[in-house]
Amino acid sequence: MRDTEICYMPAVDMSQAIRTRKLSPVEVINAVVSRIEWLNPRINAYCTLLVEGARKQAQEAEAMVMRGDKLGPLHGIPIAIKDLEFTKGVRTTSGSKIYEDFIPDYDAIFVERLKAAGAIMLGKTNTPEFGFMAITDNLLFGPTRNPWNLERHAGGSSGGAAAAVAAGMGQLAQGGDSGGSIRIPSSFCGVFGIKPSFGRVPRGPGSPDWQTLSSKGPITRTVKDAALALEIMAGRDDRDRHSLPGINLHYLSLLDGDLKGLRVAWSPDLGYAIVDPQVLEKTSAVISIFETLGCTVEMATPDITNPARAFSLIWAVTYAAAYGDKLDEWRDYMDPRLVALIEQGKDRLAVEYAQVAIEREEFCNKLRQFFDKYDLLLTPTTAVSAFDVNQSEVTEIGGFKGSSWLDWTPFTYPFNLTGQPAASVPCGWTDDGLPVGLQIAGRCFDDATVLKTAAAFEQVSPWANRVPPLD
Repeated sequence: MRDTEICYMPAVDMSQAIRTRKLSPVEVINAVVSRIEWLNPRINAYCTLLVEGARKQAQEAEAMVMRGDKLGPLHGIPIAIKDLEFTKGVRTTSGSKIYEDFIPDYDAIFVERLKAAGAIMLGKTNTPEFGFMAITDNLLFGPTRNPWNLERHAGGSSGGAAAAVAAGMGQLAQGGDSGGSIRIPSSFCGVFGIKPSFGRVPRGPGSPDWQTLSSKGPITRTVKDAALALEIMAGRDDRDRHSLPGINLHYLSLLDGDLKGLRVAWSPDLGYAIVDPQVLEKTSAVISIFETLGCTVEMATPDITNPARAFSLIWAVTYAAAYGDKLDEWRDYMDPRLVALIEQGKDRLAVEYAQVAIEREEFCNKLRQFFDKYDLLLTPTTAVSAFDVNQSEVTEIGGFKGSSWLDWTPFTYPFNLTGQPAASVPCGWTDDGLPVGLQIAGRCFDDATVLKTAAAFEQVSPWANRVPPLD
């Protein structure tokens, strides 16, 4: 089997090939490491590599196969962990010079679970400093570039994760999503990513609270691979008081159910967003597919207003609380945009924050009422496709000027406020070959229906066979 075939093989198929001795973990790791060594200098998806350790683990994994030992569901499968997440004995910088040499002495909960399932960690993927923005760039490692066009951004804040998966530099990557940070780079890089329901994957020690905005989840090339990874990552752990019980988490076995009778709403703008014409064209063109799958589809928009004010205040105050004490010593070594965000948040009044909390509850209630009628809501994932890697913001969308990253991510952060599951599926490519994502949002806690719908869409409109022009 050629190395390229191995690198782009779905994790579900790879697991079966390893178990039946048609493919060895050593072959897998050697192929993927060779690809990383070739491509990563151009893409900059990984900021820390664990080549020697991965090869040693692969040898141990192969010995287990040959002995007939009991194997975990991810035995021998390469994974990548976002550099915001704690990894025992492995540098975790959070994209910041403050933590350039920081090495945790324990793993995040989901990292424990992935390792226990037999996965082999290849390294840590690049992220903006403390994950504060929707592109991936920092003063330590520089920008992550999009595999489809190296002059474009990969998105953020899990840009390194999505770029690695898109480029065949690992089967599974973990991302975190506080405002769209799994779905945005998945859309930009043409891969699948799901933000599970808030609390579905426990965060545990080492993760800032983020005021109930953040969810951890998988970024993969196929929905099946994400379902497999999520089964392992999800489930209650008392180290995270928000974590949800592990009930009916057999996502992989639920993907084959039909969609007949599902009530689906399609909103091209949520009533307030400005969307690039090509993004709107590509997303609109696939909505009829859901009707062929048995869904009842209506164009419908929730009775909501743009929650950007509430989100941005929570965002700024949270960063000020988490990192404001670093400014006196580290200001000159921090991203100036992050410093500005912290300054914006540190002097806000408690009453403002309380008012925004009330606004958030009202917003959540309105969306809940909308989902009383509909099982799913479809939107574009982002308002634009990947933009120039030398720009930090989008300056124009569909002829209108943009002023903030919230202008080009208007569809993602609402579901961080509500905690609902939401995924991005590739649904087309622009005229210049850049991926476009469609967002599938579900009811609170109904991750299974989001995954099942994404899998059905993938069967009819597959994307994993189209890869970036890197080879």
